[in-house]
Amino acid sequence: MIATVQIERFSLTSSRPFDEVLAAIKAAVGHPDMVEFAKRTAAAPSFPEFESIVREGLGTTGLMLFMELDHGAVIRKATGRDKPRMARLIMGNPLIMQQMARHVPDTGSYAPVSVLVDERSDGVHISYDRMASLLASYGSADALAVARDLDKKVETLLSEAAG
Repeated sequence: MIATVQIERFSLTSSRPFDEVLAAIKAAVGHPDMVEFAKRTAAAPSFPEFESIVREGLGTTGLMLFMELDHGAVIRKATGRDKPRMARLIMGNPLIMQQMARHVPDTGSYAPVSVLVDERSDGVHISYDRMASLLASYGSADALAVARDLDKKVETLLSEAAG
C-alpha cells in the first residue's frame, strides 16, 4: 500500500548568524548522554521510573537532542568550499511520542522530529515539518491534539532562536 501524506513545512529566515541560531536552539533542549540514557531507560522497571529518567534529560522546552548531523561538512568536503553550513537536529521527547503512537503507530516514522538549520545567501533558514500535518491523514483526534502541542513547542523554540 502507498499512502500520500501532505506535509506542512514551517520555515523562517533569520538575520542572526548561523552559530547563534544553532546555539540558541541547542541551549533550549536537553543533552543527555544518549548511550547512558538508552541503558537507563531500557533498565527502568516501570513506566513511572522511565518517565522520571526522560524528564531528567529534557531542556526548558520539554525536548531533548538525540543527534546532530553536520550536513554542511559533507557538502563542503565534496565541493572543497567553506560553505554551506547546514545542521540537522533530531530532537523530541519520548513521552510525547508514546502519547501519539498509542493512537497512530506510524508516529514512530516521524518522531523524534527533525529541524534543519542552513545558511544561505539571504540568511539562516530554519525548517521543520509539522507533526500534525504528518499525522492528519490517520484520522486520530487524540494523536492530532498531542501533535499540535508538539508543533507549538518546536515552532516557539525556532522562532525564539531566529530572534
